[in-house]
Amino acid sequence: LAWRRGRLVLLELAVCRIFRNWERGCSELGKTSEMAACRLGRSAISAGQVSLRQASTSSSSGSRLQKFGFKKLGSLAGAGLAGGLFIGGQALADEFAIHPPELPWSYEKPMKSFDHATLRRGYQVYSQVCAACHTMSFNYWRELVGVTHTEKEVKAMAAEHLYEDGPNEEGEMFMRTGKLFDPFPKPYKNNNEARAANNGALPPDLSFVVRARHGGPNYVFHLLTGYYDKPEGFVLQENMHYNAYFAGNAIGMAQALYPGVMEYEEGDATKATVSQMTKDVVEFLDWSADKNHDMRMLALPKAIVALGILALGCYIGWRRQYSFDFTRAVVYTRMPKRK
Repeated sequence: LAWRRGRLVLLELAVCRIFRNWERGCSELGKTSEMAACRLGRSAISAGQVSLRQASTSSSSGSRLQKFGFKKLGSLAGAGLAGGLFIGGQALADEFAIHPPELPWSYEKPMKSFDHATLRRGYQVYSQVCAACHTMSFNYWRELVGVTHTEKEVKAMAAEHLYEDGPNEEGEMFMRTGKLFDPFPKPYKNNNEARAANNGALPPDLSFVVRARHGGPNYVFHLLTGYYDKPEGFVLQENMHYNAYFAGNAIGMAQALYPGVMEYEEGDATKATVSQMTKDVVEFLDWSADKNHDMRMLALPKAIVALGILALGCYIGWRRQYSFDFTRAVVYTRMPKRK
């Protein structure tokens, strides 16, 4: 019994430490519901201790099995109630959070590919708006060939940027125009320069950002379009902006896509509305995170046909091999009696 009480005390200390750290983290946001959850969690552990104490002082006439059951029930009740309150506290803490709804992305349907006109517009949005702060270090110019632009167009776009190369024959570094094998250019030389230009915040790399965020393209779309005036009573620090879909609702990035920020290239009649630009750039970022998507969609029908033929051949061979066992009849006759 002393060992069980000691284990319950350790559980109480661990739960209280979790709730205490939770209080500290949430106090900055002015949320007090977590503090109430902490107090309720402590009372839940106390309830478990009371149940355990009652089980230990039960009548000696009771069976050993009943005592053991009461002890287990007291421990599980305290721990279960504390866990339930922890989850309930999280629900209270996220009562003002907005979860991004599902959007009908066409390429997520079976046997569907990316719309390459959308990818071309999405790259234009990235290059004219997002590339001023964000990098795509894992993307190369050659990957755009045959997807968003022709080889000639991509070579011309790469040649507009300078890259450091070398050393040359004299052992010195030199600058050259971009080639197809070069990665996308970086807006800053290093992370310290990026932080200094963005009030201490480091803009994330966008190569895999869609797959790195919970909610995927739905979250990124609503994040880019989720800028609103802050509600009454909400405190924003300096250089922060209110976003309904960002964790904590305070984001350092200002609204990047707004009416009139850019126009699509000549020959494209698509209007550059906020939702259209956001949809195009999100689909381009999703392609960046999964460049083999279209190849898998092309290989899927071939794989289905090949596996179907293989399965049919295996079935025919199996029936041919064991047809004798399936069709034979075994008859038992009695032996004639000896005279």
